[in-house]
Amino acid sequence: MPANHHRFSYRLILLFLLTFETARRSASGDPNDEACLANLHQSLEDPANNLHNWTKPFFSNPCPGFDSYLHGVTCNNGRVYKLSLTNLSLRGSISPLLSNCTNLQSLDLSSNQISGEIPPAIQSLSNLAVLNLSSNRLSGEISPQLARCSFLNVIDLHGNGLSGVIPQQLGTLARLSAFDVSDNELSGQIPANLGTRNGNSPRFNSSSFAGNKKLYGYPLGEMKSKGLSVMAIVGIGLGSGVASLVVSFTGVCIWLKVTEKKMEEEEGKISHSMPDY
Repeated sequence: MPANHHRFSYRLILLFLLTFETARRSASGDPNDEACLANLHQSLEDPANNLHNWTKPFFSNPCPGFDSYLHGVTCNNGRVYKLSLTNLSLRGSISPLLSNCTNLQSLDLSSNQISGEIPPAIQSLSNLAVLNLSSNRLSGEISPQLARCSFLNVIDLHGNGLSGVIPQQLGTLARLSAFDVSDNELSGQIPANLGTRNGNSPRFNSSSFAGNKKLYGYPLGEMKSKGLSVMAIVGIGLGSGVASLVVSFTGVCIWLKVTEKKMEEEEGKISHSMPDY
């Protein structure tokens, strides 16, 4: 009987400890999510005060349940899995410590005034499926390492000031179903694995790439030469040659005519100076 009583007491204590630990974790939240949100808030400017409840007490426990008290934050299993801060007049830059939200599946910061580069650290978000940073003031190049986010279904970067080439590594993303980099300052050739599928059928249409003056290749047109075309050069050469021949021929004709006139005049003088016999 005493042995059974002790065994029951041990089980009760173990259950209590497990319950306490679960409650502690639920109350404190995940430290990675806390660092992610706190640093993102610090890197952004919020002139309209739309993120007024993004404060330290909420950062320490951003996911008390399936919902979050933080504006634009959605949780799943006690972790941040979606950030949607669209059209909030946000400025500033994107913190590289956003990568601490390791369970993040959707990031939407579109239609703001966020500037700076896209942090390469985003490549660490291995669960990311949706990336929408469109209609901001982002600059710099698109990192090839973004392709490490192998679950990406959507990449929308249109309406920024991004420059450089489109990394061909993005074409290896097998799940990618929506891609838009229009209205940027991108240059170079569109990677073949983004322009076409197997069998030469279009993968993404021209609207995904439009508005980049120095971008070329299918589904856009070929590169426009800054210099003259070969045909134009040949035409100019032929034209110049013909013109030179005409000028030369005209010059010879005038010379012959002048020479002939002088010879006639000389002959006239000679005839007048000769005595009559």
